[in-house]
Amino acid sequence: MATTELPLLIEPQDLAAFLAETPQPDTPICIVDLSSEQSYQSGHIPGAVHLPAQALICGYPPAAGKLPGDEQLNRVFSHLGLTPDTHFIVYDDEGGGWAGRFIWTLDVIGHQQYSYVNGGILAWRGEGLPVETQESLAQPTDVNVQINEQPIAEIPYILGELGNQGFVIWDARSPEEYRGEKVLAQKGGHIPGAINCEWTSLMDPDNHFRILADAEERLGILGIRKGQSIVTHCQSHHRSGFTYLVGKILGFSIKGYHGSWSEWGNHPDTPVEEASL
Repeated sequence: MATTELPLLIEPQDLAAFLAETPQPDTPICIVDLSSEQSYQSGHIPGAVHLPAQALICGYPPAAGKLPGDEQLNRVFSHLGLTPDTHFIVYDDEGGGWAGRFIWTLDVIGHQQYSYVNGGILAWRGEGLPVETQESLAQPTDVNVQINEQPIAEIPYILGELGNQGFVIWDARSPEEYRGEKVLAQKGGHIPGAINCEWTSLMDPDNHFRILADAEERLGILGIRKGQSIVTHCQSHHRSGFTYLVGKILGFSIKGYHGSWSEWGNHPDTPVEEASL
């Protein structure tokens, strides 16, 4: 299997076979581990480069989860050795939240060559595949990112689309946050008309937290379907990194609202609903 044929969603066994059979792939690959430092040190996919998840966010309140500035993005992707041909293979230790956030970030910089390891390191270890504990580093490159606005949702866009047929807000937070019972901003509740599908409800804990095989059917029952214009969010666009990833895998037209509820719920002029599911 040539590198360019790696699928968006790759099973751990298939990746292990690819790595064993293709010691020098046709195009450069970079395996990115977005697990905790402890998880990475205890054993990671051979050759994986560790990236702290906090490198993907700006870190400034109230919306600390927003996209970092160009300088920080350039440092991140220089560290990972980004080239126009690099194929990123991404995973984490939580079922796909930070890995999805990384893939959204790749879309934001216009880099379309990537794969997600289904179930991440949990599935890799669950299948008894080999791990290593020594640190791997990429060869740094000179990087000058260019921002692609298409995957990014902001408040004016959302406000302009609210109520339009075919526009859907996918709220990846907990039902308690959605209903306004658990308040993590000045305002509680949800964006008017938003559909709540909590992120972990699409993971299979009995199959090492792989994406559920019937995820598309479950989403369709809730009203989230192919052909719609979808914006997904959570509190900080971490949990919704996973739902963005699921949307990409299913072929949805989807954007990530990186300000998420930490911005919307603290903004004086944004409309809010509180309702039971």
